[in-house]
Amino acid sequence: MRERGHVINAVCLGVGTGVLLDPSMTVGTLRSVLGVGVPVVLGALLPDVDTSFGAHRVHGHNLLVLGAMLAFPLIYGNLGWVWLGVVTHYVLDLLGNVRGMALFYPLTRRFYDVPVGVNVNSPLADVVTVIVTGVELTVVAAIVRAGEAGILADPSQIIDVVGSLA
Repeated sequence: MRERGHVINAVCLGVGTGVLLDPSMTVGTLRSVLGVGVPVVLGALLPDVDTSFGAHRVHGHNLLVLGAMLAFPLIYGNLGWVWLGVVTHYVLDLLGNVRGMALFYPLTRRFYDVPVGVNVNSPLADVVTVIVTGVELTVVAAIVRAGEAGILADPSQIIDVVGSLA
């Protein structure tokens, strides 16, 4: 995936997540959008710093980097949404290219991919970006709604919710 696709995806995901967290459309929503959106965009751009050193889709595109971004807010208490940007970058790079990524670096430099990826120069690359963004926002919305319903605090409620849908 090209940088433009990562930025478009991250901005849409950050704004969408911010609005889902505070749908009041007040100043609180703006704070939520900025508080989520800025770290998501930073996280989405972070993996591609490996284009300036080392090997692209190796040094910045692995589970070690993702783990560090998940741990960062726990250790330092800020940038709590950077991990979401890194995750979405990985998803787009797996689906938006045919080359894959060295997910298990530094253990191995072997590239892993999914068989449905498209070439970064393909006219379908933007379509993939839009589809992935929509799916990601749907997942975020489900998680937010589950949290509001108390399901995340008591996962046994999932059975009740699924049963009520039938």
